[in-house]
Amino acid sequence: MDDITLIDLASDLGYELAMSGAETFRVEESVSRVLSAYALDAEVFAIPNYLIVTVLTKKGLPITRMRRIGSHGNDLDSVERLSALCRSFCRNTPPPQEAQRQLNDTLTNRRAYCPAVMALGNFLGAFGFCLFFGGSALDALCAGVCGLLIGLVTGILGSRRVSQFFITIAAAFFMALLAYGLGAAGICHRADAAIIGALMILVPGLLFTNAMRDIIYGDTNSGLNRVVQVFLVAAAIALGTAGAWNLSSLCWGMPVSDAAVSYSVGTQCLFAALGCVGFSILFNIHGPGTVLCTIGGALAWLVYCIAGELGCSDIVCYFWSALFASVYSETLARLRKYPAISYLVVSIFPLIPGAGVYYTMNYAVLGQMELFAQQGMHTAAIAGIMAVGILLGSTVFRIYSDWKLKKLFE
Repeated sequence: MDDITLIDLASDLGYELAMSGAETFRVEESVSRVLSAYALDAEVFAIPNYLIVTVLTKKGLPITRMRRIGSHGNDLDSVERLSALCRSFCRNTPPPQEAQRQLNDTLTNRRAYCPAVMALGNFLGAFGFCLFFGGSALDALCAGVCGLLIGLVTGILGSRRVSQFFITIAAAFFMALLAYGLGAAGICHRADAAIIGALMILVPGLLFTNAMRDIIYGDTNSGLNRVVQVFLVAAAIALGTAGAWNLSSLCWGMPVSDAAVSYSVGTQCLFAALGCVGFSILFNIHGPGTVLCTIGGALAWLVYCIAGELGCSDIVCYFWSALFASVYSETLARLRKYPAISYLVVSIFPLIPGAGVYYTMNYAVLGQMELFAQQGMHTAAIAGIMAVGILLGSTVFRIYSDWKLKKLFE
């Protein structure tokens, strides 16, 4: 009975980690380590939508548990708590029934922001990044309202189990239509900046980050699966905003935006930090982690600006900034004993090419295919070089951790 309890415990732990948004390697390693701590040989296989755990009991009998993983969440606080619980099991190995009780208590006592605070996260994320992308204070207020609309649409459609692809299309469409309407009314002078700021809420930052980390840890199937999901979300964003652009053109004429406002580097970092506060709320990060994630986002953009002042090209600036964000996240993860993903996913948000996705779509709608191809390739190059920077930072720390572990057992 203990063997059955243990495999149930481990598979439940892995399932909850996956549903909270953990990387594939973290799910597999957590399950394997818990079972190994109780002297059970285990084979664990996880992909973004499935978990299979097989153990060989002390009597030589194989037992397999399979769990179907549904839509993934963005609950990074639960990832931190479940990872800490896994480490506790490995250190103390409590009796199986006691371990199951601790897991149940952890799941029961999850922390979550109330709807009002979540709405504030939507508002701040859109507000901060609208300013970051050159919008005025009035434009940022319009972006914040658009962010609230995104939260409302995704909440209503999500509760009705609508596909995430269509939820993204609907949220992008209604948000962009509102921004263009406010622009036509003369309230929002730079609708482009308002839309881009609000679109950052829909950008699959956690999916992109997990895809890169899965690939670096050898989970190629899971990584490619997540990359495909990233492209699908990007396509949904493009379809939604393109539909709004066409409808607004018919209703109010072709949307026109004022020139972008130019801000100093320090002000840009401040706006990036403000937007990161919103995304820390949306990813359910609590306590000091919110402050550290916010600082990471501001510093990542500062590194980008410094690299630009030193004469680096745009693409190279993104590389150095992504590398810094990766090193910053891995360092904090080891100092605070928390998963690196909690810091990385927010720290890289100022680098995500939300403007590139928007303008690529805009050129396609206008039929300017040369500019569409040029902007699209540039956006893809930014995403690619960011992936290289993230992978390089994670690889260096992974090699160091393996070397340290090897020296420990020599």
